[in-house]
Amino acid sequence: MSEFTSILTHGRRLKAAVKELSVSELEEVQEKLAKVIADRAEEEAQLLQQEAEKRRKIEELRKAMDAAGIDPSELLGDSAAAPKTRRKRAPKPPKYAIKDDSGERITWTGQGRMPKALKNAVDRGEKLEKFLI
Repeated sequence: MSEFTSILTHGRRLKAAVKELSVSELEEVQEKLAKVIADRAEEEAQLLQQEAEKRRKIEELRKAMDAAGIDPSELLGDSAAAPKTRRKRAPKPPKYAIKDDSGERITWTGQGRMPKALKNAVDRGEKLEKFLI
């Protein structure tokens, strides 16, 4: 919330902020604020009226389509009726391999976090290329 809004919406902070203003200045601010509120209420009423008109037109179209025996999916076509599904990407083959302390073979594709055994080997100074498959 902006500083102005926080002062305007908090009673004590607003009172402290307008302490220096005279009564006539406060009345002028009140008139301007009342005009802003009236304008905003009018805008919201227009938006609600437009939304109601849109819903009414949609309902009229729906009734006309039902009377004509038209299914909405026919009107939009098959591509709009069925959402596109994303194919799952095939897993990448491992690029690096190393045997850890227990003798287990650990592989890494080169993406994501490096396995601890491979990271330790690289930290000891071994080249990553040494572990290429």
